[in-house]
Order: sequence, then structure tokens, then C-alpha cells
Amino acid sequence: MYDYYLGGSHNFESDRAFGDQTLRAMPDLPSILRDNRDFLRRVVRKLCALGVDQFLDLGSGIPTVGNVHEVAQAAVPGARVVYVDHDPVAVAHSRALLEGVPLTATVLADVREPDVVLDAVRETGLLDLSRPVGVLMIALLHFMHDEDRPRELVAAYMDALPVGSHLAVSHARADGHQGMRDAAAVYDQSRSPNPMRLRSAEEVRDLFGSLTMVDPGVVLLPRWHPDVVDDRNAGSEVDDDYPGFGGLGRRD
Repeated sequence: MYDYYLGGSHNFESDRAFGDQTLRAMPDLPSILRDNRDFLRRVVRKLCALGVDQFLDLGSGIPTVGNVHEVAQAAVPGARVVYVDHDPVAVAHSRALLEGVPLTATVLADVREPDVVLDAVRETGLLDLSRPVGVLMIALLHFMHDEDRPRELVAAYMDALPVGSHLAVSHARADGHQGMRDAAAVYDQSRSPNPMRLRSAEEVRDLFGSLTMVDPGVVLLPRWHPDVVDDRNAGSEVDDDYPGFGGLGRRD
């Protein structure tokens, strides 16, 4: 569905049918998701500039426009990326799309089982978990409710990685634009496998736990290190009720 919202071709009829319901509730959702992809690219470039050259993309789905490995390897040719998703269809398509792409791998695992995920990552032989890793939870944690203990989940990943590792999070907002709450209501239908848990800025910040926040902290997505060359929004021009947050934390 994410690929469908972005106008891609790697999606299915069921994705499009459900996605159309969401778009009726929030017609500007594709614009928000493009902002989310812009945020992802800025985060990856920032981490590469900080010397991080290996990435763990959790809940990656089917690779779509502006993939992590494309952005990272453009900045650091030897950058390595492991994608993780629990959907067998998404993983199968990811593996087909990434066949022959060097220094990338896709793992089938549930991100709610960090020990299983990290063991599978080690088995790929791509990432050296004794060196800093950029962990990406992009548009992931708002699909985890409080009973999933997302803060503890974040800590389990980051505690298993060395000092200098970073965590990037983007998250749908609870107290912003009404359209996001309307879209979340579509995902909360009984037949949807992915009900949403929208959160406030304070709640999103709490997910980072003891990590040190990289300036400017948890902010509206377009305001996180805006790039006026690449991004549609200039950061400061975004409305205050913008429906999504982003942030980057560092393990010290």
C-alpha cells in the first residue's frame, strides 16, 4: 500500500482497494508519505556523514522509490543494508527486486522478536554488529500498540548494538491534522491487520528511551534538517498541525 500511495508499480489489487479507502479519508496522504521518504533520505545521508555505513531497515515492506541502499551507497559506495519484514509476499518481491544488487539482503522476520531478527541479520554476513549500525524504524512504530511494548522493543535493539549506533523514527501524530485520525480509523477496521496507534510528540520522544537525541530532536517531519534543494517543503513553512513526527537518536 505504501508503494501504491507513492505511485509505484510494486503493489497488488488488494493494496489498491484498501488504499483507496484510506485516500478517501485523507486525500493528501501521498504528500505526507513523500515527506516521509524525504525524511528517510535525509536521515540516511546524515548517518553516512557521521560515519555510519551499515543500516538495518525494520518493517521495510517492498522496496520503493528512494531505497535505503540507493541513498546510502550514493554517499558511501561500500554501505551495507539489510531489510527486514514479516510479510512473506513483501520479502519475496524484495528479494526479486534486489537480486544482483550488491551489499543488500532481505530477511523474513517479525521485528517484535529482536533476538530472532538480529540472529537472522548475523546469518546474512552483511552487517558487523560490533560496529555502529543505523537502525531505521520508518512509519513502523505507529503500527505497534502499547501492549506491544514499543519502548522496550527499541531498547532491545539498541542495547544489542555498540556505542555510536543510531535509531531513526518517523511516526504518525495523534494531535495533528484530523485527516490522520480519519485515515487511522480506516486501518482500525476489524478486517485490517495493521491497526494504528497515533502518538503525541512527547510519546514519540519517549520511545527513544535513554538515547541521546540528535538536534533538533523530535519535530514535524519537514522540519528535521530540511533540504530546500531536494524537498518540497522548506521546513519552517509547514503547518503546525502537520500529522507526522521524525527524530534521530544516538547510543552513547
